[in-house]
This record gives sequence, structure tokens and C-alpha cells, in this order.
Amino acid sequence: MKKLTALIALILCASMLAACGGGSPSAPTTPTGATEATQASGEKPVLVVSNFALADDKIKESVVTPFEEKYNCTVVYEGGTNSERLTKLKNDPNSDVDVIYLAQQYAQQGVDAGLFDELDYSQVPNAEFLLEKANIFKETKQGPPTTMNRLGIIYNPEKAGEITAFADLWKAEYKGKIAIPDISTTFGPAMVNVAANYAGVALGSDKGAAAFKALEELKPNIVKTYSKSSDLKNMFASGEITVAVAAEFAYNTMGEQAANLIFLDPAEGAFLNFNTINVVKSSDQKDLAYKFVDFVLSKEIQLKSAVTVPESTVNTQVELPAETLAKVTPIETANKSNVVDFSVVNPNLADWVDQWNRILNQ
Repeated sequence: MKKLTALIALILCASMLAACGGGSPSAPTTPTGATEATQASGEKPVLVVSNFALADDKIKESVVTPFEEKYNCTVVYEGGTNSERLTKLKNDPNSDVDVIYLAQQYAQQGVDAGLFDELDYSQVPNAEFLLEKANIFKETKQGPPTTMNRLGIIYNPEKAGEITAFADLWKAEYKGKIAIPDISTTFGPAMVNVAANYAGVALGSDKGAAAFKALEELKPNIVKTYSKSSDLKNMFASGEITVAVAAEFAYNTMGEQAANLIFLDPAEGAFLNFNTINVVKSSDQKDLAYKFVDFVLSKEIQLKSAVTVPESTVNTQVELPAETLAKVTPIETANKSNVVDFSVVNPNLADWVDQWNRILNQ
């Protein structure tokens, strides 16, 4: 209702201004795919979706348009970074956003701030087909994952020899030859988790103390903590590094360079990052919002997104073509991987950033 009221006010304002100017009224701005008549009359409900700006054209094609057609509605699509969109939502209690896509770390912040509904999974039938690792979201009643990617190891076997595990990164033979993701990146917290596992101490048991001691031991081997995975291609090509801790999407961008490299799921298991979708507590389109969540988890849409974007599917019913499967995280691999607990990470992150910068970035 708040969206319709605002739009009617906009139309009236435009009409009054035109009347005062003696000309014909200018057409008001309406969401993509909507018409003034359907918006003003309320014939079509409006769902505001906040999502990543990356590949938004492909996402609109594979998700937004078919949803509009199926439910005779208008989807307003707002793009931006995790931080931009979450901050905007935090600062606007009357936000029109109905559903929001966020990476795990930011989704947990939204949960902690009370911005989202505790999800009623009985209204999301397709959640039945989520991979096993997604049970953590059901147990905490958070919004489900819609896709995922994983952190493993990329290495040059001719120069680095054989690598089988994250623990191999600490070997003296890799002095000055390794790049790892910076703490500020998507997989930075996972790297802290890797170090905690190497130390043999659960990450939440000591607020990361053992992990940072292990990272200090690793420092001589690290030539760069990178913020852009695109930097890795040139670093491998120049021989500056022979090993990198990186996501599979970084490997997919290596082009011809990938022929000399291997992407490894380490013996300890890769680390997953899920992109999630949540229903915003202030939404006035809850029924449509739940339909959207269920829609993006459906077999048909998961397959379409995997092939066109490409995105890793989280629906166990989806069978991917071999060409797509080579670019994403397979379900079987994901279920053998690790998940970062951001309810542990987020309260400690500010202190970890300080420690990270003092130990590794000086």
C-alpha cells in the first residue's frame, strides 16, 4: 500500500505542476515493466527486490521477467553492493524493499539488527530440495541460500609441486610465493577459519587468537593479501606467485593461464560462501515476497540461473550440463565443504581487521 500511495502522490504532483505551467502533464516515473494505469489502479502489485549489481541483466532475464509473467506483478530491481544496500535498509525503517539478496556475512548483520522476518519455511515448498549444508539456515529461520561459491587453492603444479591441503601452505618451500584473500574480501573471514583449523582450535573458542598466531607463522610465505581476485592472473603469469587461496570464480577468469593451473578442493574441505535471500520485516507484500523466495529456489529457475549467469545451484533436483558444472560448485562438493559461522565472525571482525593489518599488511 505504501508503494501505491507514494506513486499516486507522484502522479498528482506531476499533474498539478503541468496544470500550473499550462502544458500537458509529464509522464511520471514508473518501475520497469509497469504502466501508469496499472500502478495507479493497483491492478499489479509491486515487489521491490534488492540484489547485487553484478550480472543484473542476466538475473533480470532469468528470474525477474518470468516471475512478473507468472504472478502478473511488477518487480522493481535495485542493484548495489552488499554494504550499500544493507546500510540503506538499516537507515530507512520505511524502506520499500521487500526481499533482499546478501552474502552470508551481511545477511547475518541484518538478522542481528532485526531487519528480516524469521522465515516460515512452510511457505517455501522448494526449500525441501536445498542441499544439506543449507540446514543451518532452516535451523535459525534465516532466509535460504540462492547460490554459493567456494574457497580452495589454485596452484601451478610445475612450480609448486603437489599440494593436497590447506596445511601445505605453511611449508617453508612456499616462502614468498603465496597470495591469500584480504580480510576485507568475501573470503577473508574464511581465511581466518583456515588458520584456526591449522592451529587445531575452534574459531569461536578463543576469539581467533590461535588463528592469528597461525597467520603470523604463515606471513613469510605470503607475498600479497589481495583485494581483487583479478590480480591473480597476472601474478601467476609473471611467476610472482605459484599458489593462491582463491574462489572457483577466480579460477574461471584465468583464461589460457588456467591450462597451467589446478583448482584444488583441499583435504580439509573447501569453504563455502552462500548468497542468501531474506524477506524484509517492513515489507507490505509478504505473500508475494514469499512467492519470490520460493520461485528463485525452484528447479527451473535454479537451472536457468546456473546456465545463464552462471551461478551454482542449491537445489538438489537440478542436473547441470557438463559445461556449466565445470564453472560452479557442485552439490556433492558443497556438502563436503565447510561453512563459516558469521554469528561468531561478525562480533569479532573489527578486532580481527586490526590484527590482520598489523600482522600481514605492514
